[in-house]
Amino acid sequence: MRRTLVIVGAGPRGTGLIERIAANAPDLYAGSGLDIHLVDPYPPGAGRIWRAAQSPLLWMNSHAEDITMFTDETVDMAGPVREGPSLHEWAGLDGRVFADRQTQGAYLRWVHEQAVAALPEGVAVHHHPRRALRVGGPREGRQQVWLEGRPRPLLADLVVLAIGHLDSELDDEQRALASYARTHDLVHLPPDFTADSDLSAIEADEPVLVRGFGLAFVDLMVLLFEGRGGRYDGDTYVPSGREPVLYVGSRRGVPYRSKIGYDVGGERPPLPRFFGPAEVDGLLARPEGFEFRRDVWPLIEKELGFAHYHRLFTAHPERTSMDWVDFEEKYAAAAPVERQVLVAAAVPDAADQLDLAALDHPLDGVRYATHEEFQAGLRGYIEDDLSRRHDPAHSADQSVFFGLLSVYGQLIRLGDMGPWWHGFFSYLASGPPGPRLRQMLALSRAGLLKFVGADMTVTARDGVFRASSATVPGFSVAARALVEARLPEPTVRLARGPLLRSLHADGAAETPEGLLRVDPADGRILDKAGRPHPRRFALGPYTDGRTPGAFTRPRTGGPAFRQNDATARAALAFLRDLACRAAA
Repeated sequence: MRRTLVIVGAGPRGTGLIERIAANAPDLYAGSGLDIHLVDPYPPGAGRIWRAAQSPLLWMNSHAEDITMFTDETVDMAGPVREGPSLHEWAGLDGRVFADRQTQGAYLRWVHEQAVAALPEGVAVHHHPRRALRVGGPREGRQQVWLEGRPRPLLADLVVLAIGHLDSELDDEQRALASYARTHDLVHLPPDFTADSDLSAIEADEPVLVRGFGLAFVDLMVLLFEGRGGRYDGDTYVPSGREPVLYVGSRRGVPYRSKIGYDVGGERPPLPRFFGPAEVDGLLARPEGFEFRRDVWPLIEKELGFAHYHRLFTAHPERTSMDWVDFEEKYAAAAPVERQVLVAAAVPDAADQLDLAALDHPLDGVRYATHEEFQAGLRGYIEDDLSRRHDPAHSADQSVFFGLLSVYGQLIRLGDMGPWWHGFFSYLASGPPGPRLRQMLALSRAGLLKFVGADMTVTARDGVFRASSATVPGFSVAARALVEARLPEPTVRLARGPLLRSLHADGAAETPEGLLRVDPADGRILDKAGRPHPRRFALGPYTDGRTPGAFTRPRTGGPAFRQNDATARAALAFLRDLACRAAA
């Protein structure tokens, strides 16, 4: 009997899994054929997020040379390496270009086709353009995957969920705001994928409150300005007359840090140094467990500092007052307070010192007398960020980026560290392209984008929404429209579709933050007793094994590749054993 594998989600993660199945199947699977069923209402490869049917104005937020779907020898995995072109090589683009998402979707479709073509004879792929509603079946028996619009389920020996980002039901705050908007004829757009939001209710010239200053905001900005016919003439925005006026704020009150705009090459910091496999083993071995802030963050802080100062001392020694070998020895032995004293003595310029707390809270304690002064002040902050992130004299920032990637690769073994860490990583390492920040500056000068400040609060009273921030004491702004410019939280309980909620009801475990718990070894879904399900796997941002970013930079180890490979090998070994038992 042919074995059957159902993969729910045909986007990049599902495609990466098929690529790993194709790479490992010749060695691991010699059964009597295999049917792989891909379940996704969107096209295989691109999936929902990278589909062709979206605005060509929307970009990737990584350089084309920093996006690959193929493994290399830096990936720590058991399966074979199958190299292939990065996005810029495949598309014939300048590597430093920020490609549009339609181009990325075409790349993903090609990768999917190549992966399917590489499958051994006897392995067939079937696409079902439908939504998966639930997974049933006994732990030790065939699984049933129920699809929308089909009276009978797909029967599967194994199921892998690779469904990517989730749509979510509204939480208590968002439900209250939505109810208030309906009662008072206001506009309320909850957290969503901006490309899927209906922005037609936002009218020209009206003020709009926007909570969120990350990548979802950048998409909103693009669609409401260029998307409505405006254009940029150098550093000047030329309006179409159809634009609203956006008032934006967030917890930090500033946009994510610009993508680094240089590539200096040379020696990367030798990582991991202070937060590697041995330290992770030690944390996992603690019978009392561990806490992120108390036990993990000090190791991360030391690791990122090491990455920063290694580059500063080796590439810019004229800005230091100590030999690197001497500094490294003292840094390794120093406690946190001692490290601060050491850095102050060895690195005279504060601009060359790494202060992670100040980076995370740039407006803490900062106050402006007027709203207008804050607009000028934040424009200056953005200009300084652009200047620094495009100046190789500050190449220590790039080493911190590599440090963040290394840290995230280690954290996967510990499970999810909560929303703060993921947000901090995204803020420093996954910000917008520099040109998008220059567009923000142009919109601010044109009076169409206004900054509210840090810890922006939104209240609903007197028939409107009102926003304020302690950054500008006494200032507030009222509007009939409120946009929550951020992705929905990837929680099991609030997932809009029934698939994950039914898994939870069937005994699947979740973290305190609501992520689906999986075995870090191979992605098997864990139950509330910590037992891995023998026939159900999950990969992606809704699990506690989530990885940094959507895609992998070439030659950076690729933890998502490692996960895909481990899951593919575990699935193939299980299916092989089933086939052998059936033959016997």
